[in-house]
Formats: sequence, structure tokens, C-alpha cells
Amino acid sequence: MGLTALMLLQHARTPARLDADGLVVLLEDQDQGLWNRAMIAEGLALIDEALPRRQPGPYQVQAAIAALHARAARPEDTDWREIDQLYAVLERMTPSPVVTLNRAVAVSKVAGPEAALAMIAPLEERLAGYFHFHGLRGALNQQLGRADEAREAFGKAIALAGGAAEAVYIRQQLDRLQADAEKIGGPVSGA
Repeated sequence: MGLTALMLLQHARTPARLDADGLVVLLEDQDQGLWNRAMIAEGLALIDEALPRRQPGPYQVQAAIAALHARAARPEDTDWREIDQLYAVLERMTPSPVVTLNRAVAVSKVAGPEAALAMIAPLEERLAGYFHFHGLRGALNQQLGRADEAREAFGKAIALAGGAAEAVYIRQQLDRLQADAEKIGGPVSGA
């Protein structure tokens, strides 16, 4: 039940994951009107039936996280504290640097980007070849106004991009850093 709920909840958002040009749209920027509400309703019903059985497995926990995103009327209504707690449960069930990386996103929403950076710092060696690690590190540094660190992380991410949509998204972040730097005081080398 947990796996089916997870698959339905994740697949329901597919039409909103890329824009008309095929570029990545982050969850918080997705047009929820494009989400398949019938799939979401089916996924929510399954997870609501599975959770009271009190035998949670990793798929149920992941589906519960996806359900919190699906239930939020707007991205800013997302219950990030609950998502953080669910990822903490998932870390205990299936310890993984990728689970911790995902939890760091929730931590950044609850405790700020500095706390999330501290959480992912120990993962650097194990996730050195992982696009999402460097993308998140870049985004967190960008939020903190640390342009040089963000630029470095985004540079590593773009080199690891698994497809054109990911590479273009990171390029947009690098271009934004460049534009911000030029507003402040002229062009930045290496951008």
C-alpha cells in the first residue's frame, strides 16, 4: 500500500515538473492545477488506510511525506516540521546519505539554510559525484548570500547534471548569481 501510494502521489505531479520549454520546475514553483487530483486522492486514501495499521515501512513514510506536499493548498502551507520528523524516521529505518540530503531540505525550511548546510557537510565525500548534493549546497549558499560558495557548488552540479533540463536549471542559478554581482559592482570572473 505504501509503495502504491508513493507512486501515485509522485506520478500525479509529473505534468508540473517541467515547463513548456522542458525546463525543471521545483516543487514550490509548480502549478498545482496541473497535478492529477484523481491520482492524489487515490494515493491519499491508500496512505490514510495504511498508516493506522502502525506497521510503517519506508514506502509508507515516503508516501506520508509526499502526502504532506499534496495536501498543502499552497507551497507555503507545507508542514515542513512534520516532513523533517518523517525524514528522521526514514533515516532510522533506511540510513542513507540521500535520505539525509532530502531531510536537509526540510531542515532548511524549519531551521534555516545554515542548519541544513551543517547537516549535509559530513555527506560531501560520499555524495561528491551526486548532482543533487551540489545543487542543494549551491542553493543554500545562495540563500545565505555566499555567492562564491554557491557558484562553486553550482559549477560542480552542472558538471554532474544527468540531463539538459538539470543543466539548464543550474545554468539559470549561475546566471542569477552573475546578474546579482553585476548589480552590486561589476562583472564577476569565473561565472
